[in-house]
Amino acid sequence: MKYIWLIFNVAIWTVFFGLSGIVASFFEKDKGRILGYCARWWGRTILFFCGINYSVKGLEKIDFNKTYFFASNHASAMDIPLAFAGIPIWIVSIAKIELKSIFILGWVMSTAGHIFVDRKNSDGAFRSLKKAKKTLNQQPRSVLLFPEGTRSLDGSLLPFKRGGLNMAIDLGVPIVPVACKGTFEMFKKGTKSIRNNSLELRIGEPMITKSFKKEDAKVIAKRVSERVEALLT
Repeated sequence: MKYIWLIFNVAIWTVFFGLSGIVASFFEKDKGRILGYCARWWGRTILFFCGINYSVKGLEKIDFNKTYFFASNHASAMDIPLAFAGIPIWIVSIAKIELKSIFILGWVMSTAGHIFVDRKNSDGAFRSLKKAKKTLNQQPRSVLLFPEGTRSLDGSLLPFKRGGLNMAIDLGVPIVPVACKGTFEMFKKGTKSIRNNSLELRIGEPMITKSFKKEDAKVIAKRVSERVEALLT
């Protein structure tokens, strides 16, 4: 029953906030900003109506007037609404391209400026990230990425991939390690069972990237992974 209620809330609030944001975006100067605001309330509303308590730790470490790449662990579908609900600035995500074909969701995400990557096509993924880099230069905004590339099956961190982190280095944007705590225990991949427990979004110290080069990406990915791991403990 909890699973059905969660799916219902995700669907209804995606339609409500998505369509509302698209209508409102016709009247805004910075295209996508209103939809970014809607995404924040989308996450908060889903968590509220599903009776999920959450807290955020470490917000004082970021400047709300700056842009960042938030690099998070990915252990559950609950990571996404938790991250959008807990980080109160304009964020777009790096998402798998399959989401682009979902009715309404794909349209809303495209309009909002989210970045789609085809994980099965390395050349296509590279072109997508190159195009995204250009748009982020033209219209700065923060990015949420899950460097593992997929959800963990046992809650432990998978090796971090370098694609999105490379873009942060190219743009000279700080990388912020983020930990979604409790999401795996609540709703892990491959199950329809949802447990009652509180969630916590933990935000680490931003990592300055302006002195890094692409050749450093492998080292940076390991360093970010270690910081996320530390936040989870």
